Amino acid sequence: MSIQRIEPGPRMAQAVVHNNTVYLAGQVAGKTKGKSVTEQTKEILEIIDGLLKQAGTDKTKLLQTQIFLPDISDFAEMNKVWEGWVSPGNVPARATIEAKLASPDYKVEIMVVAAR
Repeated sequence: MSIQRIEPGPRMAQAVVHNNTVYLAGQVAGKTKGKSVTEQTKEILEIIDGLLKQAGTDKTKLLQTQIFLPDISDFAEMNKVWEGWVSPGNVPARATIEAKLASPDYKVEIMVVAAR
């Protein structure tokens, strides 16, 4: 059984690959921390694209997504960015949850699982 860990740290890896399935950790904004939901969502999706590429896959192979919003009233704003990014015809199963995040400066956190 082979397990590949991408960008591992002392507490977690940014992605783990096992049996041709890629599991990404919840991704939050770095450069746009504290900025709008739109800016943070765009940055997070770029991060996800990069991690999926490192794992040998891409957004056309998404299986599942969990999106966390501290304020569910930001749902439409986040969705506008999401819908411009997600691959038409290759949408994942998805849940959007209102949840308090690690910092009030985070407006969005996104976690995905993809096939390789």
